Amino acid sequence: MFVSCGTGALAALLLLCCCTAHAAAADLVDKLRDDSELSQFYSLLEQNPVANSTLSLRSCTIFVPTNEAFQRHKGPTHVLYHITTAAFSKDQLEKTVSSDMNGNPPLYITKSRNGDIYVNNARIIPSLSVELTDREGKRQVMHIIDEVLDPLTALPTAKTEINNLDALQFIQKADQLNVGDNKLRTYRSQVTLMKKESLYQAPGAHTFLLPVDEGFKLSTRSSLVDGKVIDGHVIPNTVIFTAASQHDEPKTSAAFEDQLKVTVSFFKQKDGKMYVKSNTIIGDAKHPQGVVLAEIVKANIPVKNGVIHLIHRPLMIIDTTVTQFLQDNGENGALRKFYEVIMDAGGAVLEGINNLSEVTILAPSNEAWNVSSIDNIIRDRKKMTDILNMHIIKDRLNVEKIRQKNANMIAQVPTVNNRTFLYFNINGDDSDAVITVEGGGVNATVLQADVAQTNGYVHIIDRVLGVPHTTVLGKLETDPMMSDTYKMGEFSHFNDQLNNTQRRYTFFVPRDKGWQKTELDYPSAHKKLFMRDFAYHSKYILERHLVLADHVFTMKDLAQMSLTTDNVVLPTLRDSLKIKVEEEAGRYVIVWNYKKINVYRPDVECTNGIIHVIDYPLLEEKDIVVSGGSYLPESSICIMLANLIMITIAKFLN
Repeated sequence: MFVSCGTGALAALLLLCCCTAHAAAADLVDKLRDDSELSQFYSLLEQNPVANSTLSLRSCTIFVPTNEAFQRHKGPTHVLYHITTAAFSKDQLEKTVSSDMNGNPPLYITKSRNGDIYVNNARIIPSLSVELTDREGKRQVMHIIDEVLDPLTALPTAKTEINNLDALQFIQKADQLNVGDNKLRTYRSQVTLMKKESLYQAPGAHTFLLPVDEGFKLSTRSSLVDGKVIDGHVIPNTVIFTAASQHDEPKTSAAFEDQLKVTVSFFKQKDGKMYVKSNTIIGDAKHPQGVVLAEIVKANIPVKNGVIHLIHRPLMIIDTTVTQFLQDNGENGALRKFYEVIMDAGGAVLEGINNLSEVTILAPSNEAWNVSSIDNIIRDRKKMTDILNMHIIKDRLNVEKIRQKNANMIAQVPTVNNRTFLYFNINGDDSDAVITVEGGGVNATVLQADVAQTNGYVHIIDRVLGVPHTTVLGKLETDPMMSDTYKMGEFSHFNDQLNNTQRRYTFFVPRDKGWQKTELDYPSAHKKLFMRDFAYHSKYILERHLVLADHVFTMKDLAQMSLTTDNVVLPTLRDSLKIKVEEEAGRYVIVWNYKKINVYRPDVECTNGIIHVIDYPLLEEKDIVVSGGSYLPESSICIMLANLIMITIAKFLN
């Protein structure tokens, strides 16, 4: 069907089409001007004639930081470093794109596992990208980013123009570059001495870790930087900016061959500080196994062939004692709070560590001390010294040795604190393994393992041992050694009371292997103990193990009380518990009904009581009667007989 129209109507239609086409051809400058959240970058753009010309005449991609990003940014902004003269949607961005800055230094594109896309260290904010065609028909793309892009620049005092340097040129000209007070003279000398220049000239996209002069205070350290150590500071064919890094994901370094294997990974503390660590998995006479930590003092310096991070000390080199490591990381490092507490407790703890020829330290991270329950204890120097000593082991204990000890059971390791043991558990294999340690009722996870020193190891953990943070119920629920007792208490509703913080419990908890032993001694009864139909009887057995008083009883208390009496009588939910506690070969043993039961883990502190983990339940054969597929405790049978007699008498009287 054809519809005729007048000349006026046709003119109006043509005018409408022209207006629509003009609206569709709105360029990126219009978008920037109209968005108040991007006003700071727009203001800089207006003042840059080259950028204005590019946006007016060419296809381009522009990476625009938000106003919030500018508030965090220090220093000048290089507008042309945010522009590339080709249009790339997010899906079209390649691993590197050339910027429009003088020398065309590259921008590096990283795609994380969760789908985020980064340009250098800035994240492209999802859903805010805009793609338009300008009035000249040129395609233009704008990506909004959460950080201002920083190129490598020279100091104002530099004598020559410096553009788009590679990593070797960076090392050679570091004194003329805008990298703060950091100097690279020592490391530069070693790179030259070892003839490793080609490693830093290699084309492609790599990650370079460069130790600054501050990390060579020990006069002998520079001589340990040989060719293999230099290789261990380079991650080939992978560009890692800190914001886009996968934390604790080992990357193969250039020092990875048959006889020497070194990986490198990044991690971030909650205070925002970034660290890098080398892990020498297979070492040799000059390069011992173990982890070395280094703080990143200046991150994300882009160069022509990758990215550079300046670090506070060289990787791979193990040349400090545990004491020196604590001192080096104590002033403003990863273990600042731990070191402060050690010093506040007096010099004895540090002197004790220093006197040990072999030592392993479980060092709580800075965040681990941010718990209110620790505040009062810190003021008690004697108590704090005991807690600190709980973190010290007189042995070289790395993960492999823990794994060997843990082959058949949870590894039990003595500390320098008399009669205090730590209990290690490893779940998983290799890099996915999760290592936990329990001490004084606290379960901690190892955040950084095997930080190697000349006389031992440091493992950084996420909690302070010996400072309880959970109730008796919480401890039962989370401790893998007490899972059977927890299950039995759950279906019998025995556990309901154990969260009460107004009471003080002393709980003798049979470990899982203890309940397994009863399966051999009383197979039928053991089976029924864990059946819901017999919950009453399970509850009866557990009540015998739970002491209720106005204070807790430590094993030391019970051993002292046992010196003056044949039986210590403790009030329980089932009348009373009569025991005697003895010490044999430095371990506690409970004597109950002429049976000796080893105390596997004494004094597991909780916020509302204390747990003693024992090797066998307080259980005897006469407690259990099995008949017709059922069993009853002896006292329950007596109650039933009494009730039966009463019913018979009542019938007789009627």
